[in-house]
Amino acid sequence: MKNQLRKKATIYDLSVLSGSSPSTVSAVLNGTWQKRRIKQSTAEHIQGLAKEHQYTANLQARGLRSSRSGLVGLLLPVHDNRYFSSMAQTFEAYVRSRGQCPVVVSARRDPEEERQTVETLIAYSIDELIIAGATDPDGIHTVCEAAGLKHINIDLPGSKVPSVISDNYEGARMLTTAIIDRVSPDRPLRPDELCLFGGRNDFASRERIRGFRSVKQEFMGKDPAQCIQPTGYSPTMTEKAFEAFYQREGKLPRALFINSSINFEGLLRFMAKHPDEPVSDIVVGCYDYDPFGSFMSFPVFMIRQDVESMIAKAFSLLDEGLHTPQVYLVAPKLVPPRTALVGPLDAIKDIE
Repeated sequence: MKNQLRKKATIYDLSVLSGSSPSTVSAVLNGTWQKRRIKQSTAEHIQGLAKEHQYTANLQARGLRSSRSGLVGLLLPVHDNRYFSSMAQTFEAYVRSRGQCPVVVSARRDPEEERQTVETLIAYSIDELIIAGATDPDGIHTVCEAAGLKHINIDLPGSKVPSVISDNYEGARMLTTAIIDRVSPDRPLRPDELCLFGGRNDFASRERIRGFRSVKQEFMGKDPAQCIQPTGYSPTMTEKAFEAFYQREGKLPRALFINSSINFEGLLRFMAKHPDEPVSDIVVGCYDYDPFGSFMSFPVFMIRQDVESMIAKAFSLLDEGLHTPQVYLVAPKLVPPRTALVGPLDAIKDIE
């Protein structure tokens, strides 16, 4: 028996050791022992044995018995981005608090890879899926619907199921207003000196551009078309766009609205290649939050999207079983320059 337990204890092993029936052991291990009116002392004894012999639940077997695997998926576009990494960290903590196991994957903004990845997750019998920033959310919906998988969109909306997204329009208005207000009144900002770089033809970018342009019209009366430079979500393409602007104009714009922290990285790459370019008079706004970015030598305003509220709302809608393709907006927060906020990483337990 001891040799067997060193390999992997089973419910039946724990039943023999505890003197309780396998069904009693199962109820204790899956947390339903109180409903079964099992004594607390019995539950504690079984739990102690399970810990001592390093028992782990066979989730595949449990899933076959209950039609629930306990796995919950989050599909991301990318991992290497503070916004999406914070979303993953928040998602994992939330799922674990529900007694489930999180599964986080990315599909690199490739619609075919998105569908193939979701098909793989379905093969592993995940119970629910949150789809974040997908290139083709409705295509993913078709795959999920065929498998009977509960799913919901966040960050970017689809047209088939509910979507929980950041209020990109109002966030862009806040950010653009802050940029204009920060520019020195001694040198009023001309419309052509405030430009937007980054983003692609997706819902979030379109809403941010709409908010940006509405504030420029309101405060400046003009909004030249050449001030919008969509580059996709690529540091390399953003760097090239800044280089082209610089070669054409001989300088950077005095004020910049950067569509994401990925695009902000493109600006920093450009600056690294032009260390003598003066930036003391530049004002930047970035529609993403990274504390390192806000401590640059020039003022950088940032928008922090409320991933905690987005995740909580998404699970609330999944639990309610709502299917109407309604969009739910979550207000973002404007972060002033030189600000370091508390975030999901603060929940990590350090060993002292």
